[in-house]
Amino acid sequence: MAYSVNNPAGKVVQEVITDLPGLMAVAVVDVSSGMSLASHSNVPSINPDTAAAYNTEVVKQKQKAMAALKLQGESIEDILITLSNQIHLLKLNEAGNKFIYLVVNSRDTNLAIAREVLRSHIGQLNN
Repeated sequence: MAYSVNNPAGKVVQEVITDLPGLMAVAVVDVSSGMSLASHSNVPSINPDTAAAYNTEVVKQKQKAMAALKLQGESIEDILITLSNQIHLLKLNEAGNKFIYLVVNSRDTNLAIAREVLRSHIGQLNN
């Protein structure tokens, strides 16, 4: 357990765990630094802090692509990466400076439910 419920990031991680107890991993990530602000993994082979750094690069590259394409008035809501047996979901806050990173088993988790859980908690990170 790499979080404290005494800060917004830790509270979000705890609430996502409560809502999706079968998740594989979750983290709240700062986009500017790539650092995990809070994280948890139920699977020893998944280090959400390491994944946070790499997934920050995915977010930054998508933001650069959007700027290059001059997509005015658009913002990233989420990024979905599907693997053979896993779903990796990145849900950005309104400011685009933090995101929740979630890993779930694709056979055990409904994508719509996972998205709704993240949507319901991302607002807590808008400060």
